[in-house]
Amino acid sequence: MIRVVAVHTAMALVEPLTKIFKEYLPEVKLNHIADDSLIQEVIANDKVTPAVRRRLLAYYHTAAASGADVVFNCCSSVGDVADLGNEIAPIPVFRIDYPMAVQAVNSAKRIAVISTLPTTLDPTRRLLERAAKEAGKEVVLVDGLAKGAFQAGQSGDGETHDRLIREAAEAIADQVDLFVLAQGSMARMEQKLAEITGKPVLSSPVSGVIGLKQFLQEKGLI
Repeated sequence: MIRVVAVHTAMALVEPLTKIFKEYLPEVKLNHIADDSLIQEVIANDKVTPAVRRRLLAYYHTAAASGADVVFNCCSSVGDVADLGNEIAPIPVFRIDYPMAVQAVNSAKRIAVISTLPTTLDPTRRLLERAAKEAGKEVVLVDGLAKGAFQAGQSGDGETHDRLIREAAEAIADQVDLFVLAQGSMARMEQKLAEITGKPVLSSPVSGVIGLKQFLQEKGLI
């Protein structure tokens, strides 16, 4: 059986992702490595520190040593580390947000990047720019930071979390054709924002797993 190890920097996606894998990739054995001290250090330093980078790369190697075939990187804030890991780890490191980025640049030119953490904006922008370059397209990216929403979500205040995301999207809705939700934990707002703004909204968990399935099929692993 093909094994995938999902590497998380927070706990929010562990249970939802397990359910998504059961639906879309039931033939794959999924394990998780979750270390929420990673995102805490990123937030405290407003960047990915060398220590976070070292620990993540160590987790990728640990996944390979455990017999995994692929690492599924679940945090967009550390997307650049995942790209590095894909170059130097013994097994592929697949970014959860890459399929979303490809879909976004193929669907629209003016794209909003909505995030609850400032540290997620730049990695997501770089990913979208890379996907656009690969597709031979030009895109205009507009940032929408839902300041305070991450902290609200972490404290269990889902109402405030959702409201701040909605307000960030509404503030820039007239400037864009499509919204990208930069963090997987924001997926719950996908349909609601589409209804409010009347514009397409993309999130990463389901599209990421579907993209991983296509990747595994292309590699002949499933």
